[in-house]
Amino acid sequence: MSVTTASPTKRMPRPAVDRSATRRRRWLLEVGWKYLLAAFVIFYAIFPLVYVLSASLNPRGTLAASNALFSVIDVANFAALAETSYWTWAANTLIVGGSAAVGAVLMGAAAAYAFSRFRFSGRRASLTGLLIIQMFPQALAFVAIFLMLLALGEVVPVLGINSKIALICVYLGGALGVNTFLMYGFFNTVPIEIDESAKIDGATHAQIFWQLIIPLVTPILAVVALLAFIAAFGDYIIAKIVLVSEDNWTLAVGMYQWVSNQLASNWGLFAAGAVLASIPVLVLFLSLQRYIVGGLTAGSVKG
Repeated sequence: MSVTTASPTKRMPRPAVDRSATRRRRWLLEVGWKYLLAAFVIFYAIFPLVYVLSASLNPRGTLAASNALFSVIDVANFAALAETSYWTWAANTLIVGGSAAVGAVLMGAAAAYAFSRFRFSGRRASLTGLLIIQMFPQALAFVAIFLMLLALGEVVPVLGINSKIALICVYLGGALGVNTFLMYGFFNTVPIEIDESAKIDGATHAQIFWQLIIPLVTPILAVVALLAFIAAFGDYIIAKIVLVSEDNWTLAVGMYQWVSNQLASNWGLFAAGAVLASIPVLVLFLSLQRYIVGGLTAGSVKG
């Protein structure tokens, strides 16, 4: 009697086309949409910049003529800046922005070091007060700033209306609370044992602050300097309230006059000035880029 064994059924291999299509579909669902989203975000961010650059190279001076990007390429708008007070405004802006950045770093670092390292009565109340003050919108202080500078200018003219020094002081006072909180969290990440070891070796508080702590918190100092410079560089409302004469205007105040009149707006000149004004901020951002991520995130980890 013979026994017949059935041979096992052989599975037919799937076509290579089906497997490649499955891989592509899986890649699109898991990874591909991220590239599409990134492309959309990049286009959304770059298009306004490209449009402004195209308008700056269009000598007609209107935005409507720039719908066809780079249809006309001419540097007449950039050359026309020399006939205005643009470079005077640029110098004023750099002075105000640079001074505000340096002052914000020094004042914020000193305040954050005191709150982080010292224990004194009213410490918690002071931190809470700084936090509460920052909750109010800045628009509420415009009238108070104007009246305060009017009264102060009668006693100390250099701190009155139409003074760049007064504008710098206003910027420093407005940013002190935010910068203190930002630095306070970062200072807390520096071990206090460093201070104690330095004190045993005979170091003073000033030596500890300048020679030990400051080099360790360089990232947050760079971030605060960048934020303070950008805020002062692009501010219009406070600068418009404080600065009266054209020779003291900043770029934001001066360039607005070119487009404030609807019947005589020169958008080409405005766009050319905006392109050149972005260069200092771009250079500063690129030079401090390696500090930005660490400076913004380290203080939020522990503090």
